[in-house]
Amino acid sequence: MSQSDFRTALTDYIRAQANPVDKFSHQPRLYELTRLIGAGLDYDDDVVFAAVWLHDLGVFIGHRPEEPAALAAWDCVAYAMRQTPALLTRFGFPAAKIPAVVEAIRTHQPHFEPLTPEGQLVREADLLEQLGAAIILRTACKIGRDTRFQTFPDALRSLQKNADTLPALLKLPVAQKLAEPRLQVLRAFLAAAAEEGCA
Repeated sequence: MSQSDFRTALTDYIRAQANPVDKFSHQPRLYELTRLIGAGLDYDDDVVFAAVWLHDLGVFIGHRPEEPAALAAWDCVAYAMRQTPALLTRFGFPAAKIPAVVEAIRTHQPHFEPLTPEGQLVREADLLEQLGAAIILRTACKIGRDTRFQTFPDALRSLQKNADTLPALLKLPVAQKLAEPRLQVLRAFLAAAAEEGCA
């Protein structure tokens, strides 16, 4: 299978599995961010592509528990790491690169320090996705359907935490630059929400 074949297969698989459907848009945005951040850097784009498309598999309905207590304890990253090798093998992804994809998925969340350039790109892009207009939309969609966000104040506290803590975690200069306008949008939204009595 060619590179374009496994990329198409991965994209089609996630498009079919993304439930609710609004969860699908995160992956193409994230991949484009890795390309912007990674311009001129030495990394394996196949690994980044696969990690981007599979890292959130465990958050989709049908891949996660639905019972609230089980969902609250659910490790969506561990699930994605477990599922990735078989899925990539099925899609014809180069076998030698699969461990690097799993590693990039393992370290994509803010509290990890990636050990590979691919992991760093995926994490930095995911941090950027948690700042700006996209995260406002992603969070608003979850109000009332996610155990973390039952009310507007729940969502606003999460967004405020992002604004307060995530920019300092960005290491790459391009990512830091891309964060600036996103952070302005997020802070303006939070200020408007507070002024309008939503907090």
